[in-house]
Amino acid sequence: MDGISQANLMGQVLMDAVTISPDDPAYYFYGREITFKEMGDLSDRLACGFLKDGIRRGDRIGIIALNQPEWMVAFFAAARIGASVVGLSPRHPAPELLRLIQKSRPKAIVSLKNIGDTDYAALFENNREKLPGLTFQYFIGGEGFKGSKSLESLMEDEVDQDLLSEAMARVEPEDEIMFAFTSGTTGQPKAAAITHKSMIAAARAQTNHIRVTSKDILLLTSPFSHVGGITIGMASMLLARAATILIPVFLPEEVLSQAAEHHPTILGGFPTMHHMLMAHEGFERMETSSLRVVITGGSNAEPDLVERLHQAYPDSTIMNLYGLSESSGGAIMTPWNCHYTNVGQTIGKPLPGFDVKIVGMDGRESPVNETGEIWLKGNCVVTGYFDMPEETFKTFDQNGWLRTGDMAYKDEEGFIILMGRRTEMYIQEGLNVFPVEVEDILSTHPSVDMVAGIGIPDPVYGEVGRYYVVPSPGSATSEDELRSFCIQSLADYKVPKQIVFRQDLPMTALGKIKKSDLRREFENTGK
Repeated sequence: MDGISQANLMGQVLMDAVTISPDDPAYYFYGREITFKEMGDLSDRLACGFLKDGIRRGDRIGIIALNQPEWMVAFFAAARIGASVVGLSPRHPAPELLRLIQKSRPKAIVSLKNIGDTDYAALFENNREKLPGLTFQYFIGGEGFKGSKSLESLMEDEVDQDLLSEAMARVEPEDEIMFAFTSGTTGQPKAAAITHKSMIAAARAQTNHIRVTSKDILLLTSPFSHVGGITIGMASMLLARAATILIPVFLPEEVLSQAAEHHPTILGGFPTMHHMLMAHEGFERMETSSLRVVITGGSNAEPDLVERLHQAYPDSTIMNLYGLSESSGGAIMTPWNCHYTNVGQTIGKPLPGFDVKIVGMDGRESPVNETGEIWLKGNCVVTGYFDMPEETFKTFDQNGWLRTGDMAYKDEEGFIILMGRRTEMYIQEGLNVFPVEVEDILSTHPSVDMVAGIGIPDPVYGEVGRYYVVPSPGSATSEDELRSFCIQSLADYKVPKQIVFRQDLPMTALGKIKKSDLRREFENTGK
Protein backbone atom coordinates (compact mmCIF):
# COMPACT_ATOMS: atom_id res chain seq x y z
CA MET A 1 0.00 0.00 0.00
CA ASP A 2 1.36 3.43 -0.93
CA GLY A 3 -0.01 6.94 -0.91
CA ILE A 4 -0.09 9.90 1.45
CA SER A 5 -1.47 9.77 4.97
CA GLN A 6 -4.85 11.46 5.33
CA ALA A 7 -4.57 11.77 9.12
CA ASN A 8 -5.27 15.17 10.66
CA LEU A 9 -3.01 14.79 13.71
CA MET A 10 0.78 14.60 13.46
CA GLY A 11 0.98 11.74 15.97
CA GLN A 12 -1.44 9.76 13.82
CA VAL A 13 0.60 10.51 10.68
CA LEU A 14 3.52 8.75 12.37
CA MET A 15 1.30 5.84 13.43
CA ASP A 16 0.07 5.44 9.85
CA ALA A 17 3.70 5.02 8.79
CA VAL A 18 4.26 2.55 11.65
CA THR A 19 1.25 0.50 10.54
CA ILE A 20 1.98 0.48 6.81
CA SER A 21 5.80 0.46 6.72
CA PRO A 22 7.02 -0.53 10.20
CA ASP A 23 10.44 -1.79 9.14
CA ASP A 24 11.22 0.85 6.52
CA PRO A 25 13.88 3.45 7.37
CA ALA A 26 12.45 6.74 8.63
CA TYR A 27 15.71 8.47 9.56
CA TYR A 28 19.40 8.02 8.87
CA PHE A 29 21.73 9.43 11.49
CA TYR A 30 25.46 8.75 11.25
CA GLY A 31 25.32 5.04 10.57
CA ARG A 32 22.15 4.53 12.58
CA GLU A 33 18.99 3.55 10.72
CA ILE A 34 15.79 4.32 12.62
CA THR A 35 12.65 2.61 11.36
CA PHE A 36 9.17 4.05 11.61
CA LYS A 37 8.31 1.41 14.24
CA GLU A 38 11.32 2.35 16.36
CA MET A 39 10.40 6.03 16.20
CA GLY A 40 6.81 5.17 17.12
CA ASP A 41 7.86 3.04 20.08
CA LEU A 42 10.33 5.61 21.42
CA SER A 43 7.91 8.50 21.12
CA ASP A 44 5.11 6.56 22.84
CA ARG A 45 7.43 5.69 25.73
CA LEU A 46 8.47 9.33 26.08
CA ALA A 47 4.84 10.47 25.82
CA CYS A 48 4.01 8.29 28.80
CA GLY A 49 7.04 9.63 30.65
CA PHE A 50 5.83 13.19 30.06
CA LEU A 51 2.34 12.27 31.25
CA LYS A 52 3.63 10.64 34.44
CA ASP A 53 5.60 13.81 35.22
CA GLY A 54 2.45 15.90 34.85
CA ILE A 55 2.84 17.34 31.36
CA ARG A 56 -0.57 17.64 29.75
CA ARG A 57 -2.42 18.91 26.70
CA GLY A 58 -1.67 22.59 26.13
CA ASP A 59 1.68 22.56 27.94
CA ARG A 60 4.77 23.75 26.09
CA ILE A 61 8.08 21.88 25.86
CA GLY A 62 11.15 23.77 24.64
CA ILE A 63 13.71 21.81 22.62
CA ILE A 64 17.36 22.83 22.39
CA ALA A 65 19.04 20.26 20.18
CA LEU A 66 20.46 19.69 16.74
CA ASN A 67 18.80 17.73 13.94
CA GLN A 68 19.02 14.42 15.78
CA PRO A 69 16.68 11.53 16.68
CA GLU A 70 15.95 12.87 20.17
CA TRP A 71 14.45 16.03 18.65
CA MET A 72 11.98 13.93 16.70
CA VAL A 73 11.18 11.63 19.61
CA ALA A 74 10.33 14.65 21.81
CA PHE A 75 8.30 16.24 19.01
CA PHE A 76 6.16 13.15 18.39
CA ALA A 77 5.79 12.46 22.11
CA ALA A 78 4.40 15.98 22.60
CA ALA A 79 2.15 15.60 19.54
CA ARG A 80 0.67 12.35 20.87
CA ILE A 81 -0.51 13.95 24.13
CA GLY A 82 -1.53 17.39 22.85
CA ALA A 83 1.48 19.29 24.18
CA SER A 84 3.42 21.60 21.89
CA VAL A 85 7.13 22.12 21.34
CA VAL A 86 8.97 25.44 21.25
CA GLY A 87 11.74 25.46 18.66
CA LEU A 88 14.90 26.90 20.24
CA SER A 89 18.05 27.02 18.14
CA PRO A 90 21.41 26.12 19.70
CA ARG A 91 22.84 28.88 17.52
CA HIS A 92 21.18 31.49 19.72
CA PRO A 93 23.64 32.94 22.26
CA ALA A 94 22.71 32.29 25.88
CA PRO A 95 21.20 35.75 26.63
CA GLU A 96 18.95 35.58 23.57
CA LEU A 97 17.98 31.99 24.37
CA LEU A 98 16.89 33.02 27.86
CA ARG A 99 14.78 35.85 26.40
CA LEU A 100 13.04 33.44 24.01
CA ILE A 101 12.32 31.02 26.85
CA GLN A 102 10.96 33.85 28.97
CA LYS A 103 8.78 34.93 26.06
CA SER A 104 7.37 31.44 25.32
CA ARG A 105 7.17 30.22 28.95
CA PRO A 106 7.57 26.44 28.47
CA LYS A 107 6.75 24.07 31.32
CA ALA A 108 9.63 21.78 30.35
CA ILE A 109 12.89 21.93 28.42
CA VAL A 110 14.52 19.07 26.49
CA SER A 111 18.13 20.03 25.90
CA LEU A 112 21.59 18.87 25.08
CA LYS A 113 23.89 19.27 28.07
CA ASN A 114 26.29 21.41 26.09
CA ILE A 115 27.18 22.50 22.58
CA GLY A 116 30.51 24.11 21.91
CA ASP A 117 31.23 26.62 24.66
CA THR A 118 27.64 26.75 25.91
CA ASP A 119 26.90 24.71 29.05
CA TYR A 120 23.11 24.43 29.05
CA ALA A 121 22.99 22.59 32.35
CA ALA A 122 24.80 25.47 34.06
CA LEU A 123 22.71 28.01 32.16
CA PHE A 124 19.44 26.62 33.52
CA GLU A 125 20.77 25.90 36.99
CA ASN A 126 22.10 29.45 37.35
CA ASN A 127 19.01 31.19 35.95
CA ARG A 128 16.18 29.39 37.73
CA GLU A 129 14.81 32.63 39.21
CA LYS A 130 14.50 34.12 35.71
CA LEU A 131 12.45 31.14 34.48
CA PRO A 132 9.75 30.66 37.14
CA GLY A 133 7.38 28.65 34.94
CA LEU A 134 10.02 26.12 33.91
CA THR A 135 9.24 23.04 36.02
CA PHE A 136 11.17 20.24 34.28
CA GLN A 137 14.62 20.11 32.68
CA TYR A 138 15.41 16.97 30.69
CA PHE A 139 18.92 16.55 29.34
CA ILE A 140 19.84 14.33 26.42
CA GLY A 141 22.46 11.80 27.43
CA GLY A 142 22.33 12.18 31.21
CA GLU A 143 21.27 14.28 34.19
CA GLY A 144 22.45 17.87 33.94
CA PHE A 145 22.21 19.09 37.57
CA LYS A 146 20.47 18.13 40.80
CA GLY A 147 16.73 18.18 40.24
CA SER A 148 16.95 17.60 36.48
CA LYS A 149 16.48 14.29 34.68
CA SER A 150 17.92 12.53 31.69
CA LEU A 151 15.54 12.31 28.75
CA GLU A 152 16.34 8.61 28.51
CA SER A 153 15.05 7.99 32.06
CA LEU A 154 11.54 8.92 30.90
CA MET A 155 11.61 6.09 28.36
CA GLU A 156 12.62 3.25 30.68
CA ASP A 157 9.11 1.99 31.44
CA GLU A 158 6.84 0.14 29.06
CA VAL A 159 4.04 2.09 27.43
CA ASP A 160 0.99 2.57 29.62
CA GLN A 161 -1.54 2.18 26.83
CA ASP A 162 -4.55 3.26 28.90
CA LEU A 163 -2.81 6.45 30.05
CA LEU A 164 -1.62 7.22 26.53
CA SER A 165 -4.95 6.46 24.86
CA GLU A 166 -6.81 8.69 27.29
CA ALA A 167 -4.47 11.61 26.51
CA MET A 168 -4.56 11.01 22.76
CA ALA A 169 -8.36 11.07 22.73
CA ARG A 170 -8.32 14.71 23.83
CA VAL A 171 -6.04 15.99 21.03
CA GLU A 172 -7.70 18.10 18.32
CA PRO A 173 -6.42 19.24 14.90
CA GLU A 174 -6.71 22.86 16.08
CA ASP A 175 -4.36 22.21 19.01
CA GLU A 176 -0.98 23.88 18.82
CA ILE A 177 1.83 21.51 17.98
CA MET A 178 4.76 23.94 17.74
CA PHE A 179 5.77 27.51 18.39
CA ALA A 180 8.28 28.61 15.77
CA PHE A 181 10.07 31.88 16.28
CA THR A 182 10.24 34.06 13.22
CA SER A 183 13.79 34.65 12.10
CA GLY A 184 13.84 38.28 13.18
CA THR A 185 15.60 39.45 9.98
CA THR A 186 13.80 42.77 10.19
CA GLY A 187 12.59 42.98 13.79
CA GLN A 188 11.78 41.34 17.10
CA PRO A 189 11.19 37.56 16.99
CA LYS A 190 7.60 36.40 17.42
CA ALA A 191 6.44 32.86 18.21
CA ALA A 192 4.05 31.65 15.50
CA ALA A 193 1.45 29.23 16.87
CA ILE A 194 1.46 26.27 14.45
CA THR A 195 -1.35 23.74 14.85
CA HIS A 196 -1.60 20.10 13.77
CA LYS A 197 -4.04 21.30 11.11
CA SER A 198 -1.82 24.07 9.73
CA MET A 199 1.38 21.99 9.71
CA ILE A 200 -0.28 19.07 7.94
CA ALA A 201 -1.95 21.39 5.41
CA ALA A 202 1.36 22.99 4.44
CA ALA A 203 3.24 19.68 4.42
CA ARG A 204 0.59 17.80 2.44
CA ALA A 205 0.39 20.51 -0.24
CA GLN A 206 4.16 20.30 -0.70
CA THR A 207 4.21 16.48 -0.61
CA ASN A 208 1.68 16.37 -3.42
CA HIS A 209 3.41 19.09 -5.41
CA ILE A 210 6.86 17.51 -5.48
CA ARG A 211 5.32 14.03 -5.84
CA VAL A 212 6.94 12.42 -2.82
CA THR A 213 6.69 8.63 -2.52
CA SER A 214 7.94 6.11 0.01
CA LYS A 215 10.97 5.58 -2.24
CA ASP A 216 12.24 9.13 -1.74
CA ILE A 217 15.11 10.14 0.52
CA LEU A 218 15.48 13.75 1.68
CA LEU A 219 18.85 15.16 2.66
CA LEU A 220 17.75 17.65 5.32
CA THR A 221 19.98 20.62 6.05
CA SER A 222 17.44 23.00 7.64
CA PRO A 223 17.03 22.99 11.44
CA PHE A 224 14.01 21.38 13.10
CA SER A 225 13.53 24.55 15.18
CA HIS A 226 12.21 26.27 12.05
CA VAL A 227 9.44 25.37 9.60
CA GLY A 228 12.13 24.77 6.98
CA GLY A 229 13.21 21.68 8.89
CA ILE A 230 10.06 20.55 10.67
CA THR A 231 7.36 21.09 8.02
CA ILE A 232 9.08 21.58 4.67
CA GLY A 233 11.52 18.83 5.62
CA MET A 234 10.30 16.26 8.15
CA ALA A 235 6.50 16.45 7.88
CA SER A 236 6.34 16.52 4.08
CA MET A 237 8.42 13.34 3.96
CA LEU A 238 6.59 11.55 6.77
CA LEU A 239 3.22 11.94 5.06
CA ALA A 240 4.49 9.74 2.22
CA ARG A 241 6.68 7.53 4.46
CA ALA A 242 9.85 8.75 2.79
CA ALA A 243 13.20 8.60 4.58
CA THR A 244 15.13 11.61 5.89
CA ILE A 245 18.89 11.99 6.33
CA LEU A 246 19.52 14.08 9.44
CA ILE A 247 22.37 16.60 9.27
CA PRO A 248 22.93 17.96 12.81
CA VAL A 249 24.81 21.07 11.70
CA PHE A 250 25.11 22.29 8.14
CA LEU A 251 28.68 21.63 7.06
CA PRO A 252 29.39 21.09 3.35
CA GLU A 253 31.68 18.14 4.03
CA GLU A 254 28.92 16.42 6.03
CA VAL A 255 26.40 16.94 3.24
CA LEU A 256 28.84 15.48 0.71
CA SER A 257 29.59 12.48 2.92
CA GLN A 258 25.94 11.69 3.64
CA ALA A 259 24.95 12.12 -0.01
CA ALA A 260 27.61 9.62 -1.03
CA GLU A 261 26.39 7.11 1.55
CA HIS A 262 22.60 7.37 1.15
CA HIS A 263 21.95 8.68 -2.40
CA PRO A 264 19.22 11.24 -1.66
CA THR A 265 16.49 11.99 -4.18
CA ILE A 266 15.52 15.40 -2.75
CA LEU A 267 17.80 18.21 -1.59
CA GLY A 268 16.61 21.46 -0.09
CA GLY A 269 18.13 24.46 1.61
CA PHE A 270 18.40 28.20 1.94
CA PRO A 271 20.35 30.07 -0.77
CA THR A 272 23.32 30.60 1.55
CA MET A 273 23.53 26.84 2.14
CA HIS A 274 23.52 26.14 -1.59
CA HIS A 275 26.22 28.78 -2.11
CA MET A 276 28.40 27.27 0.62
CA LEU A 277 27.94 23.72 -0.64
CA MET A 278 28.78 24.52 -4.25
CA ALA A 279 31.81 26.59 -3.15
CA HIS A 280 33.29 23.68 -1.20
CA GLU A 281 36.41 22.19 -2.69
CA GLY A 282 34.93 18.69 -2.62
CA PHE A 283 31.67 19.61 -4.35
CA GLU A 284 32.85 18.31 -7.71
CA ARG A 285 32.63 14.84 -6.15
CA MET A 286 29.04 15.40 -4.95
CA GLU A 287 26.77 12.41 -5.58
CA THR A 288 24.03 13.92 -7.77
CA SER A 289 22.80 11.07 -9.96
CA SER A 290 19.98 10.11 -7.58
CA LEU A 291 18.63 13.64 -7.12
CA ARG A 292 15.34 14.39 -8.84
CA VAL A 293 14.34 17.65 -7.09
CA VAL A 294 16.51 20.45 -5.71
CA ILE A 295 14.66 23.13 -3.74
CA THR A 296 15.85 26.58 -2.76
CA GLY A 297 13.81 28.71 -0.40
CA GLY A 298 13.84 31.09 2.51
CA SER A 299 14.61 34.14 0.41
CA ASN A 300 14.61 35.29 -3.19
CA ALA A 301 16.35 32.88 -5.57
CA GLU A 302 18.95 34.95 -7.39
CA PRO A 303 19.16 34.17 -11.12
CA ASP A 304 22.87 33.45 -10.80
CA LEU A 305 22.23 30.91 -8.01
CA VAL A 306 19.57 29.11 -10.04
CA GLU A 307 21.88 28.97 -13.06
CA ARG A 308 24.60 27.44 -10.90
CA LEU A 309 22.14 24.94 -9.40
CA HIS A 310 21.09 23.86 -12.87
CA GLN A 311 24.70 23.36 -13.90
CA ALA A 312 25.47 21.45 -10.70
CA TYR A 313 22.35 19.24 -10.86
CA PRO A 314 21.55 19.00 -14.59
CA ASP A 315 19.24 15.98 -14.20
CA SER A 316 17.18 17.51 -11.38
CA THR A 317 14.18 19.81 -11.40
CA ILE A 318 15.10 23.08 -9.69
CA MET A 319 12.25 24.57 -7.66
CA ASN A 320 11.80 27.73 -5.66
CA LEU A 321 9.73 27.62 -2.48
CA TYR A 322 8.15 30.49 -0.60
CA GLY A 323 6.92 30.02 2.91
CA LEU A 324 7.20 31.52 6.35
CA SER A 325 6.62 30.61 9.96
CA GLU A 326 3.16 32.16 9.76
CA SER A 327 2.18 29.79 6.94
CA SER A 328 3.55 26.74 8.83
CA GLY A 329 5.79 25.93 5.84
CA GLY A 330 5.71 26.26 2.06
CA ALA A 331 2.71 27.92 0.42
CA ILE A 332 3.99 28.99 -2.99
CA MET A 333 6.26 26.96 -5.31
CA THR A 334 7.39 27.02 -8.89
CA PRO A 335 5.54 24.41 -11.00
CA TRP A 336 7.12 21.40 -12.66
CA ASN A 337 6.94 22.96 -16.12
CA CYS A 338 8.72 26.14 -15.00
CA HIS A 339 12.01 26.40 -16.91
CA TYR A 340 14.98 26.81 -14.60
CA THR A 341 15.72 30.28 -15.99
CA ASN A 342 12.27 31.38 -14.78
CA VAL A 343 12.87 29.92 -11.30
CA GLY A 344 15.32 32.78 -10.80
CA GLN A 345 12.59 35.28 -11.67
CA THR A 346 9.62 34.04 -9.63
CA ILE A 347 8.61 32.25 -6.44
CA GLY A 348 5.91 30.47 -8.46
CA LYS A 349 2.21 30.04 -7.86
CA PRO A 350 0.12 29.15 -4.78
CA LEU A 351 0.02 25.46 -3.92
CA PRO A 352 -3.45 23.88 -4.36
CA GLY A 353 -5.81 24.78 -1.52
CA PHE A 354 -4.13 28.10 -0.75
CA ASP A 355 -5.18 31.53 -2.02
CA VAL A 356 -2.87 34.47 -2.67
CA LYS A 357 -3.70 38.04 -3.54
CA ILE A 358 -1.52 41.11 -3.99
CA VAL A 359 -2.84 44.05 -1.98
CA GLY A 360 -1.84 47.68 -2.56
CA MET A 361 -1.29 50.37 0.04
CA ASP A 362 -4.93 51.42 -0.42
CA GLY A 363 -6.11 48.01 0.77
CA ARG A 364 -7.39 46.99 -2.66
CA GLU A 365 -6.20 44.03 -4.71
CA SER A 366 -3.50 45.17 -7.11
CA PRO A 367 -3.85 44.69 -10.87
CA VAL A 368 -1.41 42.58 -12.90
CA ASN A 369 2.21 43.79 -12.78
CA GLU A 370 1.56 46.23 -9.94
CA THR A 371 3.48 45.72 -6.72
CA GLY A 372 1.69 45.20 -3.42
CA GLU A 373 1.83 43.04 -0.32
CA ILE A 374 1.38 39.26 -0.51
CA TRP A 375 -1.74 38.19 1.39
CA LEU A 376 -2.12 34.46 1.94
CA LYS A 377 -5.14 32.39 2.99
CA GLY A 378 -5.60 28.67 3.66
CA ASN A 379 -5.47 25.97 6.30
CA CYS A 380 -1.70 26.44 6.47
CA VAL A 381 -2.05 29.84 8.18
CA VAL A 382 -1.23 29.75 11.91
CA THR A 383 -3.59 30.99 14.61
CA GLY A 384 -1.40 33.98 15.52
CA TYR A 385 1.56 34.86 17.70
CA PHE A 386 1.93 33.56 21.24
CA ASP A 387 0.97 36.19 23.82
CA MET A 388 1.17 39.06 21.29
CA PRO A 389 -2.42 40.13 20.56
CA GLU A 390 -1.52 43.45 18.95
CA GLU A 391 0.98 41.87 16.55
CA THR A 392 -1.54 39.12 15.80
CA PHE A 393 -4.23 41.71 15.00
CA LYS A 394 -1.86 43.57 12.65
CA THR A 395 -0.81 40.43 10.77
CA PHE A 396 -3.95 38.24 10.61
CA ASP A 397 -7.28 39.70 9.52
CA GLN A 398 -10.72 38.51 10.58
CA ASN A 399 -11.35 36.80 7.23
CA GLY A 400 -8.38 34.48 7.56
CA TRP A 401 -5.88 36.42 5.44
CA LEU A 402 -2.23 36.53 6.50
CA ARG A 403 -0.50 39.82 5.71
CA THR A 404 2.98 38.50 4.98
CA GLY A 405 4.87 41.79 4.88
CA ASP A 406 6.47 40.66 1.60
CA MET A 407 6.04 42.77 -1.51
CA ALA A 408 5.46 41.21 -4.93
CA TYR A 409 3.44 41.41 -8.11
CA LYS A 410 1.66 38.91 -10.32
CA ASP A 411 2.40 38.72 -14.03
CA GLU A 412 -0.05 37.90 -16.81
CA GLU A 413 0.38 34.15 -16.26
CA GLY A 414 -0.25 34.33 -12.52
CA PHE A 415 3.40 33.91 -11.48
CA ILE A 416 4.35 35.82 -8.35
CA ILE A 417 7.53 37.89 -8.50
CA LEU A 418 8.95 38.69 -5.07
CA MET A 419 10.25 42.22 -4.50
CA GLY A 420 11.34 41.99 -0.87
CA ARG A 421 10.06 42.95 2.56
CA ARG A 422 7.73 45.93 2.79
CA THR A 423 10.02 47.38 5.45
CA GLU A 424 13.03 47.05 3.13
CA MET A 425 11.65 49.36 0.44
CA TYR A 426 13.22 52.82 0.35
CA ILE A 427 12.23 55.93 -1.58
CA GLN A 428 14.99 57.57 -3.60
CA GLU A 429 14.19 60.74 -5.55
CA GLY A 430 10.52 60.11 -4.81
CA LEU A 431 10.61 56.66 -6.44
CA ASN A 432 10.20 53.26 -4.77
CA VAL A 433 13.23 50.97 -4.79
CA PHE A 434 13.23 47.37 -3.59
CA PRO A 435 16.77 46.19 -2.71
CA VAL A 436 16.10 42.71 -4.11
CA GLU A 437 16.08 44.12 -7.67
CA VAL A 438 19.56 45.55 -7.20
CA GLU A 439 20.81 42.51 -5.26
CA ASP A 440 19.72 40.23 -8.12
CA ILE A 441 21.81 42.24 -10.57
CA LEU A 442 24.87 42.59 -8.37
CA SER A 443 24.83 38.87 -7.55
CA THR A 444 25.42 38.05 -11.22
CA HIS A 445 28.75 39.91 -11.26
CA PRO A 446 31.56 37.33 -11.20
CA SER A 447 33.35 39.12 -8.36
CA VAL A 448 30.34 39.18 -6.03
CA ASP A 449 29.76 36.28 -3.65
CA MET A 450 26.99 37.74 -1.47
CA VAL A 451 25.18 41.06 -1.32
CA ALA A 452 22.59 42.75 0.90
CA GLY A 453 21.05 46.20 0.53
CA ILE A 454 19.29 48.59 2.90
CA GLY A 455 17.87 52.08 2.54
CA ILE A 456 19.46 54.86 4.59
CA PRO A 457 18.56 58.55 5.05
CA ASP A 458 20.12 61.09 2.69
CA PRO A 459 19.80 64.91 2.84
CA VAL A 460 19.62 65.28 -0.94
CA TYR A 461 17.74 62.21 -2.20
CA GLY A 462 15.62 61.48 0.88
CA GLU A 463 16.91 57.92 0.99
CA VAL A 464 19.59 56.05 -0.90
CA GLY A 465 20.57 52.43 -1.25
CA ARG A 466 23.55 51.13 0.67
CA TYR A 467 24.75 47.73 -0.54
CA TYR A 468 27.09 45.47 1.41
CA VAL A 469 29.14 43.22 -0.88
CA VAL A 470 31.20 40.15 0.02
CA PRO A 471 33.65 39.60 -2.90
CA SER A 472 34.13 36.13 -4.33
CA PRO A 473 37.27 34.38 -3.05
CA GLY A 474 40.35 35.52 -4.93
CA SER A 475 38.54 38.20 -6.91
CA ALA A 476 38.85 41.97 -6.94
CA THR A 477 36.43 44.68 -7.95
CA SER A 478 35.60 48.29 -7.13
CA GLU A 479 32.59 50.51 -6.43
CA ASP A 480 32.88 52.12 -9.85
CA GLU A 481 33.01 48.76 -11.61
CA LEU A 482 29.92 47.50 -9.82
CA ARG A 483 28.00 50.74 -10.46
CA SER A 484 28.87 50.57 -14.15
CA PHE A 485 27.66 46.97 -14.15
CA CYS A 486 24.34 47.99 -12.60
CA ILE A 487 23.83 50.85 -15.06
CA GLN A 488 23.53 48.31 -17.85
CA SER A 489 20.46 46.69 -16.29
CA LEU A 490 18.84 49.15 -13.87
CA ALA A 491 17.10 52.50 -14.02
CA ASP A 492 19.45 55.28 -12.92
CA TYR A 493 17.61 55.91 -9.63
CA LYS A 494 18.11 52.24 -8.66
CA VAL A 495 21.88 52.22 -9.20
CA PRO A 496 23.58 51.98 -5.76
CA LYS A 497 24.76 55.27 -4.31
CA GLN A 498 26.85 53.46 -1.71
CA ILE A 499 28.71 50.15 -1.93
CA VAL A 500 30.53 48.79 1.11
CA PHE A 501 32.87 45.81 0.86
CA ARG A 502 32.86 43.31 3.73
CA GLN A 503 34.45 39.96 4.51
CA ASP A 504 31.14 38.55 5.73
CA LEU A 505 27.54 39.45 6.50
CA PRO A 506 25.54 38.91 9.70
CA MET A 507 23.41 35.78 9.55
CA THR A 508 20.38 34.55 11.47
CA ALA A 509 20.36 31.16 13.16
CA LEU A 510 18.77 29.86 9.94
CA GLY A 511 21.51 31.06 7.63
CA LYS A 512 19.67 34.08 6.22
CA ILE A 513 21.31 37.48 5.89
CA LYS A 514 20.22 39.58 8.87
CA LYS A 515 19.54 43.02 7.45
CA SER A 516 18.28 44.32 10.78
CA ASP A 517 21.85 44.00 12.11
CA LEU A 518 23.21 45.92 9.12
CA ARG A 519 20.64 48.66 9.66
CA ARG A 520 21.36 48.82 13.40
CA GLU A 521 25.10 48.88 12.74
CA PHE A 522 24.70 51.85 10.39
CA GLU A 523 22.42 53.70 12.82
CA ASN A 524 24.94 53.24 15.63
CA THR A 525 28.17 53.91 13.77
CA GLY A 526 27.31 55.50 10.44
CA LYS A 527 29.44 52.82 8.78
